[in-house]
Amino acid sequence: MSLHLGDDSPDFSADTTEGKIDFHDWLGDSWGVLFSHPADFTPVCTTELGETGRLKDEFAKRNTKVIVVSVDSVEDHKRWSADIEETQGCAVNFPIIGDTDRKVAELYDMIHPNAGDTSTVRSVFVIDPNKKVRMTLTYPKSAGRNFREILRVIDSMQLTDNYKVTTPANWEDGDDVIVSPALSNEEAEKLFPAGWNELKPYLRMTKQPNK
Repeated sequence: MSLHLGDDSPDFSADTTEGKIDFHDWLGDSWGVLFSHPADFTPVCTTELGETGRLKDEFAKRNTKVIVVSVDSVEDHKRWSADIEETQGCAVNFPIIGDTDRKVAELYDMIHPNAGDTSTVRSVFVIDPNKKVRMTLTYPKSAGRNFREILRVIDSMQLTDNYKVTTPANWEDGDDVIVSPALSNEEAEKLFPAGWNELKPYLRMTKQPNK
């Protein structure tokens, strides 16, 4: 069954390159990014995991843990990690799940039914501290993911969870935001005393409130 935004993220136990974990316990009170890659010792995945390692501090600043899954074994993951460090200049500093029985892949519907094999596609799930699925992305196997976009959406969700705003197209942290259309002007005046630019009654732009 496909997961939808707002669904509880399925819990699981699994062996990883950093030992056995129980997923929800491992997340604790952090946000989480769970993403799949089709196979070890493949070119696009090598670049993606290298980039994930480089962004460790960026994820940490957002109280976010990253974990990766594929249908290969933990032993293969560990051997492949040396190639990632050699070619990408960054060590694998996050756990990779060995999902040889496809338990996690099937829980999160990561197997492409028309792809001609049983490997996972490039799925991404962002999970909040309440263990709710907050974002999903699925890329074709031929296209590497944009991890800066994943960080950007986490920034947006963490901002909009705490303030009555939404973020416009191409928003980056520090840009102007949209006053929630659910707020009347009277309510908005209390929350945004510096005011806003009303382009339309339903489109009121204001400074990012936590900057």
